[in-house]
Amino acid sequence: MGPHLIATDLDGTLLGADHALAELTVATFQALAARGHHVALASGRHYRDILAFRDRLGIDAHVVSTNGAYTHGPDGELLAARYLAGELARELIALPRPEGVRLNLYHDDEWVIDAEAPELLALHVHTGFGYRVVAPERLDGEGVGKVLYIGEPDRLGELEAEVRRRAGEALHVTYSTPNSLEIMAGGVNKGSALAALLDRLDLAAERCLAFGDNLNDTEMLARAGEAHVMANAHPALGEAVPHARRIGHHDQAAVARHLAERFAL
Repeated sequence: MGPHLIATDLDGTLLGADHALAELTVATFQALAARGHHVALASGRHYRDILAFRDRLGIDAHVVSTNGAYTHGPDGELLAARYLAGELARELIALPRPEGVRLNLYHDDEWVIDAEAPELLALHVHTGFGYRVVAPERLDGEGVGKVLYIGEPDRLGELEAEVRRRAGEALHVTYSTPNSLEIMAGGVNKGSALAALLDRLDLAAERCLAFGDNLNDTEMLARAGEAHVMANAHPALGEAVPHARRIGHHDQAAVARHLAERFAL
């Protein structure tokens, strides 16, 4: 059996409810890597936030971060970076936001936020990654991989409609969770990053297995020859990728269990 590329989302997919990797998952991915298969960790998280999971797996893995804005090789080399146009980023920074909605920007090396929000750090307890507070008027909009609005879903819906009205196809707009509205440059998503990585590895899409649970995984799953949605996935994800196979729950290490069966580990 020749090498495959295994591309997986993290939260709600590879990670358990505690946002950590199960022992079974670590052992499974090490076995796959030992057989020569490629791995890509593809997440809306920042690159620096993903490194702890790659290190925990203990394997060489590509990292597709910030919903496809950045791709790094197993050695940490930056292979691709796609930024929002400065003018558009500045417009999003200045866009009036409903009360309680936090503005976040992902740059190459850091996460900045417009006000303290310590409750958001619970997601990053296993990585130690954190934000830096910067007043919006001090943000120049340059070098932004992603603009992220975090807040109540109904308030984000209003904001999403306004963003789409203003920018149209110039932006890629999606959700990683119901309270996380994620905005990248047009054409930037996990799917386009996966397509570029497959070309780099000289692999056909048919030799790619992808796993995801939320709307920001749509394009990645659509690209893969073997697509999988989690039992806990957003209801619209399976509808958007009808060829995807439904597997178990992320809190039961379902990705690892499926891969162990698929590759007879």
